[in-house]
Amino acid sequence: MKIKAAVVHKKGGPFVIEELELDEPRADEVLVRMTASGLCHTDLAGRDQLLPLAHSGVFGHEGAGVVEKVGSNVKNVQPGDHVVMSYLYCGVCPACKSGAPGRCVDFFALNFSGARVDGSLTMRKGKEKIHGSFFGQSSFATYALPTDRNVVKVPKDLPLELLGPFGCGIQTGAGGVINSLKASPGSSIAVFGVGSVGVSAILGAVVCGCTTIIAVDVHPKRLTGAKGFGATHTVNSAKTDPVQEIRKITGGGVNYSLECTGIPKVMRQAFDALPVGGTAGLIGSAPPDAEVALNMQDLLNGRTVLGIVEGDCVSSIFIPQLLDLYKAGRFPFEGMIKTYPFDHINESVEDVEKGKTLKAVLRF
Repeated sequence: MKIKAAVVHKKGGPFVIEELELDEPRADEVLVRMTASGLCHTDLAGRDQLLPLAHSGVFGHEGAGVVEKVGSNVKNVQPGDHVVMSYLYCGVCPACKSGAPGRCVDFFALNFSGARVDGSLTMRKGKEKIHGSFFGQSSFATYALPTDRNVVKVPKDLPLELLGPFGCGIQTGAGGVINSLKASPGSSIAVFGVGSVGVSAILGAVVCGCTTIIAVDVHPKRLTGAKGFGATHTVNSAKTDPVQEIRKITGGGVNYSLECTGIPKVMRQAFDALPVGGTAGLIGSAPPDAEVALNMQDLLNGRTVLGIVEGDCVSSIFIPQLLDLYKAGRFPFEGMIKTYPFDHINESVEDVEKGKTLKAVLRF
């Protein structure tokens, strides 16, 4: 079938909206008519070829839409259902079977190869090969072709055009605090980098009952905004040493820290801000060859460093839980979102990269 998609043809190039051909759904696939898609920094990393996707490709992995067709083996959704699309996993490896699909042994191949698991492509333009299947969806298009495993049914009484970011950024930040760190009531936490993932982490910290929530960033506007989502303190790390400031605020360090930037220097700060017994979670997407040095004695003295992928979420369980919190007024995420028409995708990218927009969502 014919669709319109935002295609990147060269490293760091613009998104170009073109007419493509999309396959019909296979037995385990779902055809989704897109309503909206969030824009995530991982999409921009793919555009810049920091991830192993071929040059001509369609990105997007925070899609939301309406099911139009399902393959013969699809059991979880049916035509007419409202869905959010999340990351893809194999479902059969030891990690998946143990309830940790974010640690799937084939995670990178399934989400970043630009093809189905058998190597076939879902998109084309005449004879030109177009790599899609980004996170099993490639949602920067009018239609997407996820599988039964990475679509999550959502209630029809919720604003579908706002829900796409739950498929990655929101579940990653909130899940990092709720599922991975398991922050306890009355505890303290510092969130390094308060973009959309960091703000989602702050919302998660409020849900957990953290009473000292410190937002750390270099953008004054983001720090001001973080207070509106529940941060009790802010630290501008461009003007002061964040580790010293956090120790001053807490009297020795935070019980938990969450690093959302992928910058090795900031990772070290998140670790150094811990007291004995503290835990640092690392969420930020760093270049594949990035390294961080930690003080061995501090590590041996009972501090923990935890790598986190997708908030350690089982999306089909966790996204509905977050939406229940939203309906109860306990997860007010919508304040971080600004919507753009799909054909304004390059404007949305520019606004996100300049820090003018916290979470851009493209509307179809």
